[in-house]
Amino acid sequence: MARSRLTPERESELYEAVLDLLREVGYDALTMDAVAARTHSSKATLYRQWGSKPQLVARALRHNKPVSLGEIDTGTLRGDFHAMLERTDDCQMEKDSALMRGLAHAVHDNPDLHRALRELLIEPEMTGLDEVLRRAVDRGEVSADNLALKLVPHMLIGAFVARPLIEDQPVDHAFLSAYVDAVVLPSLGVSPGG
Repeated sequence: MARSRLTPERESELYEAVLDLLREVGYDALTMDAVAARTHSSKATLYRQWGSKPQLVARALRHNKPVSLGEIDTGTLRGDFHAMLERTDDCQMEKDSALMRGLAHAVHDNPDLHRALRELLIEPEMTGLDEVLRRAVDRGEVSADNLALKLVPHMLIGAFVARPLIEDQPVDHAFLSAYVDAVVLPSLGVSPGG
């Protein structure tokens, strides 16, 4: 029997339902039964299409990030970073932060989830970020031997994790813009004004 493909619209609905459930109950309590019930699908269909809960969750998160960072090219590193920030509004950023906080704990206990997230979400984002940074080096904006180049992902993830912990505030555009200009760009030797 041929495996039926879901329409892109149906796939989007399923992914949105998975993300809603993740926000509501967290990764550990999310079950394929709950996804099937929420989306009026069969559990067999979910397993046939995605194979496992970690794969389904990772693909739903990846689907939520339609633009690759590598596609952003404004001609300056500062412009590229700020274009990245413009891809999402404050409401979506808060929802994404809540998802990431919920998944951070689950990753420690679920090696399959960690692997799926690395393959489907983290590595493509890192590749895109590497492209943005490589172009900045090629343009002469950043020195190729700048030690901070390898630490940019750590700085950005740190901003998302630290603000709620330290200030009990959500991460938003204003905070991230200021953070990029005050921390990330200067560490790369780029003037935040240009």
